[in-house]
Parts: sequence; C-alpha cells; structure tokens
Amino acid sequence: MAASGAPLVLLAAGGTGGHLFPAEALATVLNQRGIVVDLATDRRGAYFKFPARTVHLIPSATLRARNPFALARTSTLLAVGTAKAWKLLGRIKPNAVVGFGGYPTVPPLLAASWRGIPTLLHEQNGVMGRANRLLASRVTAIATGFRTLKNFNRHWQSKITFTGNPIRPQVVAAAAIPYAAPAGGDFRLLVFGGSQGAHVMAEIVPAAIERLGNDLRARLSIVQQVRPEDTEVVYATYARLGVQSETAPFFPDLPVRMAAAHLVISRSGASTVAELSAIGRPAILVPLPHALDQDQFANAGVLEAAGGAIRVEQRNFTPENLAAEITALSNDPARLAHMAQAAKSAGTIDAADRLADLVLKVARN
Repeated sequence: MAASGAPLVLLAAGGTGGHLFPAEALATVLNQRGIVVDLATDRRGAYFKFPARTVHLIPSATLRARNPFALARTSTLLAVGTAKAWKLLGRIKPNAVVGFGGYPTVPPLLAASWRGIPTLLHEQNGVMGRANRLLASRVTAIATGFRTLKNFNRHWQSKITFTGNPIRPQVVAAAAIPYAAPAGGDFRLLVFGGSQGAHVMAEIVPAAIERLGNDLRARLSIVQQVRPEDTEVVYATYARLGVQSETAPFFPDLPVRMAAAHLVISRSGASTVAELSAIGRPAILVPLPHALDQDQFANAGVLEAAGGAIRVEQRNFTPENLAAEITALSNDPARLAHMAQAAKSAGTIDAADRLADLVLKVARN
C-alpha cells in the first residue's frame, strides 16, 4: 500500500507501445479511481511518458536463441530481475501486480506469485504469447483482449475473463468522430507499421501508388509513418507523382489521424487492431511475418472475420495487389462505410474500466 494509504497496483509491461499503451490506459483509469500506480519495465520503457508514481527498471531478456551461452545469459538476467523484483515488492507492498506481456513481465509476476500477492495477466493478442503462457499457471486471473484466444491450456479457462484491450483517452476521443465515406473528393490514406515503423510499407506503398490511375492519384492525400532511413526515397516518390503527402517517423496524434482516414494500411499489433476497431476505420492489415506466435496474423483474422479489414500476408503484399485493392475500395464508398461499421462493432470502448474492475476484484481477494 502506498505511503498515502491509498491502494497501490504495480503494472509490469515490456517497453514497446504494444504492451505500454494498454497499461497506460489502465493506469489512467486506476488513477482516476484514487489508486496509486507504479510501473515495472525494461530500459526501453524508461523513455515512455507513463502516468505512474514511480517507474522501476527490472532486468530481463527474451528467450530466443538456442545457443547455450545466450540461453545462460538470458536465464541469468531473468534470475537477477526476479531477485530485484522480489526486493522491490517487499519494499513497496502492492495490493496487486498486473502484467501486460513480454519477458519484462516475468520477474515481477513470478516474484509476486511467490510472495502471495494477487496477480493478473492481460493478453492483448488473439493468441497467448510465450511469456504469458509461462506465467499463466501461477497468476490469480487472466484478462483477454479478444473474445477468442488460441494456444492456451484448457485448465486456465476458469481464470479467464474477457475485458477487451484498453485504449488510451486520445483513442476514446477519436472514437466519437463518425466515419464519412469518400464521395468523389479527397481520398485520405493512413499508412503505418507499428511503434517502430515497417520498412515493407516504404517499399510497397509508394510503388503501389505509382500504379494507380491518374484520377485517383490526384484525389489522394497520404499520411505515412516512415523510418528515418526510408524518408528521402518515400518523399521523393510522392513528390514525383504529385501526390499530397506527409511523412514522419512518429505521429504523436495518430488516433486523430486514424479517425481522419478513409482507409488505413498497417501492421496488426494488438493495440493497432484495438484502436482501429474502437474508432471504426476500414483497413488493409499486413501481419508481421515469421513471428513465433503468429499473434498479428490472429489479430488481423479477428477484424477480417468481423468484416472490418482485409488481411494480406506479406508474401502477397505486392505493389500490384495493393494498387488493385486501393482502386477497388476507393470506387466503392458503400463497402468502405460497411467495413468501418463492422470494425466499430468489434471494438470495446470501455475495456480499461472493465479491466480496472477486474484488477480491484483480484486485489480484494
């Protein structure tokens, strides 16, 4: 419990937007309810502006390599992190510990389970990740971002509660903006590739735009997230084609830009899919290939099944195919409007409140 006497909840999340954004949304709601929030994360998360009383850096590493020396180093880091987390929990005495996935959540959740502190996992993806599978048998409860969850043990079923994926206040505000299908005027395209960008978008999208008819290109307005090393080439291509464009490595107001778009082309991380469905925008989703858990493929499949997106595997994400999809969608505003409505029907605007309710229930038990 915090020194103020208010309950304290420790959130644990890996240092990427996919883990930190839903944790941020929960922290905002908990703070509004008078709950003190601390964050345990890795070094990447230290640079994220997070609404927590204190940010604690806990050593961790991802179990990837089969090399015995690399495995030994990773195991050592996780052991050191768990020891540090054990001491931290003894000092701050949280009422509950909530993990959002990624190996940086393993030390705090493991230490909390050993100390008998109530624990909760939130799985953002449509398939349970390796770190969460490692912890699932030890935690008190499991919250899910999707109604269906692949790759989990049936013995965990009694622990599972669907809450949806918490979305940030900026997304909730953007969700109030209705979708207006293009009616022969500007056609606004938003392109991004997750918090770190995606080189494939810089390769394929400009080449696809070059293959569009002149009339459609004249209507286009493109906002595209571009890695710094790709900026010059992408900008030069759009300038040569006479296409109105804005490019940047990062857009802090991405939810607003998402709401303004007629069509989104992006990866299909859990936060992206949650925000697309909350705001209700049609999308072409290109899952990150070769992922061990194929989580983005599962996420995109959920939105595609709802009718709100077109899932395209990266091997089929070619300039020719993309140009054909953009042309067909731009000529069919009724289909775009239907996709937007279908995407919104799959959204969960109140997920952060639902998750906060579950956290407090777990903390009281």
